[in-house]
Order: sequence, then structure tokens, then C-alpha cells
Amino acid sequence: MWDAVFWDLDGTLVHTGPIWMEAERELATAHGTEWTREDGLALVGLALTDTGTLVKERLKSDLSGAEIIDFLVERVAARLRSTVPWMPGAFELAHAFAEADVPQALVTMSYDPIAQAVAEHLPFDAIVTGNSVTNGKPHPEAFLLAAELLGAHPEKTLAIEDSVTGVASAAAAGCRVLAIPEAQVVPIGPDRVVHPSLAGLTPASTVDLFA
Repeated sequence: MWDAVFWDLDGTLVHTGPIWMEAERELATAHGTEWTREDGLALVGLALTDTGTLVKERLKSDLSGAEIIDFLVERVAARLRSTVPWMPGAFELAHAFAEADVPQALVTMSYDPIAQAVAEHLPFDAIVTGNSVTNGKPHPEAFLLAAELLGAHPEKTLAIEDSVTGVASAAAAGCRVLAIPEAQVVPIGPDRVVHPSLAGLTPASTVDLFA
């Protein structure tokens, strides 16, 4: 079994894409600008500091990148405090790992208010957010910090991700990566398994995927 399991949040645990898109469109409308699906997809997996910079440039906004991030985070967190739209199989698999006594960490570039709104429903032993690190994904810092917090060897851990940047981050940290792509095509590599869904997976079957 794994030393530990690391979970991405957006698009992996929770179907937040439409929620982020709604917040981005609200901000764009306030700037008199249209926000497209392509605009939203360009932000998938990025550190929020990068998101703030890109949105500011795209909207030609007078707001700072930090103010843009605050706007988006506030609205996404508010929606998640109301209801959490879990990705298929994610909630069940997280609880199954807990029942198997496998330590788990949430490793997300979303900020604390968003992470807390989700983590209160799940048995995580540690939480690493975009607030916790200097270097966002695809840098490996977030996953290395999670491994340190749980006392786990990265090469004996499983990272569950959905985005190209997230997979690259976990792989760079030395984790084995289970990629469940939602909005992006994740390249095949020796350090990862690409699988269509978490639905029906068990802790044991995640190990079997890498056999």
C-alpha cells in the first residue's frame, strides 16, 4: 500500500470548473468584457498568483493581481460552503483510504478558504495550499512539503491529479501519479497512469494500476 496519498482539489476531488468559470465571467462582465471557455481553460492547474496576472492582463484591469485573486477565491469558497460537487468516486475513495489507515493530504494551489470548505468533509491529515508554498505547480514544492508533513517517502506515495501542471508537479517530486483528466489531455509517461475516472476504484486497485 502507499505511504500516503496526495489529492489535488480542483477538477480531481471537486467539479469546480463551472464555479471558477462563473466567478471569472462575473469579473469580466464587471469590466465590460466577455470571458470564454478558452479563457477559463488557460487557467487550469496554474498557481493563483499566475492566474491573477493573466486575468489582469486579459481584462486590462485596474485591479491588482492580488485583488483579482481575492475576488475569485471569495466567490468560489462561498459556493463550496453551500454545496460541494464531488467528482465521481472521489469522496468514496478518500474515505476508503482513511479506513485503510493510509495518510492523506490535500495538495492544491487554491487558497485556504476554498481548501477548508472542501477539507471539512474529508479525513485529511495535512493540507497544503497555494498560501503554503513559494513555488506553485508545476514546481514540486507543494508535494515535497506534503510528504514532509506526513513523514512519507515521495516515491512510495500516490498523487491524484487532473491537470498537466499538477501531474508535472507531482512527478517532479517523485510521486507516482494517477491522472484523471477533466479538461486537459495529460501526456503519458513512465511515472503516471492515466485513468478515465475514480469511480469504482479502491485503495488496492490504485496499487494494481501501477503493477
